[in-house]
Amino acid sequence: MRRNTPFLVLALPAILATASGCARGPEETRDGSLRVVATTGMIAEAAARIAGDRAVVTGLMGPGVDPHLFKASEGDVSRMAEADLVLYNGLHLEGKMVDLFERMAARGDRTVAVADAIPEDSLLRSEQFSGSHDPHVWFDPALWRLAVLRVAEALTAADPASAEAFAGRRDAYLAEMDSADAYVRRTIARIAPRDRVVVTSHDAFGYFGRAYGFEVRGLQGLSTAAEAGTADVQDLAEFVAERRIPALFLETSVSSRGMEAVLAAVRSRGHDVRLGGTLFGDALGSPGTPASTYPGMLRSNAETLAEALARE
Repeated sequence: MRRNTPFLVLALPAILATASGCARGPEETRDGSLRVVATTGMIAEAAARIAGDRAVVTGLMGPGVDPHLFKASEGDVSRMAEADLVLYNGLHLEGKMVDLFERMAARGDRTVAVADAIPEDSLLRSEQFSGSHDPHVWFDPALWRLAVLRVAEALTAADPASAEAFAGRRDAYLAEMDSADAYVRRTIARIAPRDRVVVTSHDAFGYFGRAYGFEVRGLQGLSTAAEAGTADVQDLAEFVAERRIPALFLETSVSSRGMEAVLAAVRSRGHDVRLGGTLFGDALGSPGTPASTYPGMLRSNAETLAEALARE
């Protein structure tokens, strides 16, 4: 995976030491609220929904940001060092930032990898990285429930006095997730089993495929750090042409160049495939859009897939 800038690696100890000197506990913030930093939008949203007015939640990775390639700035490091709680996905989704989280945990900062709540036997193995697992766990709502529960536990540990309020908002958010899961199942029911094939920019939808009965193929592997080569494009094009798959999908956080190359290669084989739309993979949608929330992202992806793959 791609590494952070040498400056941050070398300057990290100094940044942490400086921040620790001015960091304040939760009781010392201006309004008494917790300061929470989360890496991905999915984690930030869960934290904000559960915490309510008891925390100020800062998300580091906004819409369209690829977490595999994300490089923390000096300001990001300072924000994390000054936070009362840092929430991250884990399973190496955040790449080289793992070093930062380990350093923070070693100095006693409250850092939580939310995917650690998921049993190892429920995780998909990574063919790309030996001994690692697929980090895109949010695409199976049943697994992501466990991560959301871990977020609630972490908030409660940081602010025990708000435990009851956190629990109420947690349950309401989980109910929204259940509703979205049911909506996805109703929506994809329009797609015949033989047509449930998702071909995307990178292999982010493995958990989605397992949960909802889709075969998944990605041009790139689990991480976008390694670019796809000509052979990868041709192999995927051959698969699409042989299976007569009707549509390919782009992702909001990945360049469209690779899939456009696959599209051209498939058409050169005589199969008139089309782009079926853009899926939300590693990031939520822009604020104010239907996919700006985790439940909304699930719904949006299901609608895009059904519109492109259902043969009415």
